[in-house]
Amino acid sequence: MQVQGASRRTAVLRREAVLATVPVAVAALLAAAGTASAGTIGAAGAGDPYFPLSGNGGYHVGHYDLTLRYDTSSHHLDGKAVLTARATQKLTRFDLDLSGLKVTRVTVDGRTARFSRSGQELAVTPSRALAKGRSFQVTVTYGGTPKQVTDPDGSPDGWIRTDDGAFVAGEPQGAMTWFPANSHPKDKSSYDFTITVPKGRTAVANGVLLGQHTSGARTTFRWRQSEPMAAYLATATVGTFKVQQYTTRDGIKVYNAVDPREASGSAAVLKKLPSVLEWESELFGPYPFRSAGAIVDHAPNVGYALETQGRPIYDSAPDLDTLVHENAHQWFGDSVSLTAWKDIWLNEGFATYAEWLYEEQHGGDSAQKTFDALYAKPAGNDLWAYPPADPGSGANIFGTPVYARGAMALHELRKAVGDTVFFRILRVWAGEHRYGHGTTAEFVKLAQGQSGKDLTSLFQTWLYKKGKP
Repeated sequence: MQVQGASRRTAVLRREAVLATVPVAVAALLAAAGTASAGTIGAAGAGDPYFPLSGNGGYHVGHYDLTLRYDTSSHHLDGKAVLTARATQKLTRFDLDLSGLKVTRVTVDGRTARFSRSGQELAVTPSRALAKGRSFQVTVTYGGTPKQVTDPDGSPDGWIRTDDGAFVAGEPQGAMTWFPANSHPKDKSSYDFTITVPKGRTAVANGVLLGQHTSGARTTFRWRQSEPMAAYLATATVGTFKVQQYTTRDGIKVYNAVDPREASGSAAVLKKLPSVLEWESELFGPYPFRSAGAIVDHAPNVGYALETQGRPIYDSAPDLDTLVHENAHQWFGDSVSLTAWKDIWLNEGFATYAEWLYEEQHGGDSAQKTFDALYAKPAGNDLWAYPPADPGSGANIFGTPVYARGAMALHELRKAVGDTVFFRILRVWAGEHRYGHGTTAEFVKLAQGQSGKDLTSLFQTWLYKKGKP
């Protein structure tokens, strides 16, 4: 993620806000679900301390098949979600994340299932218990007017209405505003999207466009995301877009959708996308996905860009640093995903350092000069407000320390091990964890193994020490 208009050096600072404490009722719900998870009821959350109700326990979703119909005049969304999943424990009940929207029917393996709603939790009780290891299919029919959620830092998230459609970006918790999901990065799945919108509008999702057709006053778009994807990286953005399609010489299918109001401002930067992907592939290893591109919307009230998988979304025409940043996330954050939001420096610190490297290798400031300018900031500066690998709450995960100090930690690592080993560490990290997950502890272990050095003090100082190192 990147805030548009932010300093090129500090990368990003989303609006500050205070994370509300988890209500007592929610805490009780989680405690009960946690106790039951050893039995037959799937947990109401994935266990993330920053977002305790995000995700669910007791099953893994292998595939989502989402059929959506959106009216840009009434702002009404009709949806049918078919989730193909596998039980990781015996289940007499399980939860899905869904905020707002009215559920009209739920089936499990074709049989009508009972369901109830409590906040963002859709609790489903199948007619027959699901044995551990069993594959099953849950279908949810729903509809209504999607409403964005507000994140702990005050930012809009999810299905965000625009003057010609919707800007759809789900980090960290917005996926639940438009489809029922196991909405935590721990759970990654493939996706099919079938999205019907008014004729003249374009619906852009992840992956490869399989086809589109117009019937009467509506156009339907079909998209397929084959590689595993966390729910927060899914999009179904709708708008009046100019579309450009081509295939790079590496065989990557590029689909750019640009709001005409942002076309002139984004043209020069988007022309650099193939060369940026080639450069990042040389540094980090082969590009992880079949598709690439950009969604450049006109959404002045959003305030950020997001690395939606295979096709980042921008709220306005991006600058080159932002393009580099969001596409670096395709390796760091999208292909290699988090197991806990506390570790988000593995996404944002890496993407920010990619910006530094790009400038260094394309006639700009060296990474060392960028580091020095940041380190000159006084002890009371926001840069030193909290350690990047321990931001403390969901309100801080998009703050300057995670981005800039996270990048500084990588630069310190580079200096300690040398360029040859450092760039090998990045490639091995992206390769060994491709389409999977990674933790800070695993990255530290990899860095020490590749370098043959004890790096405990370095990582402790730059990732976990409070205040200015």
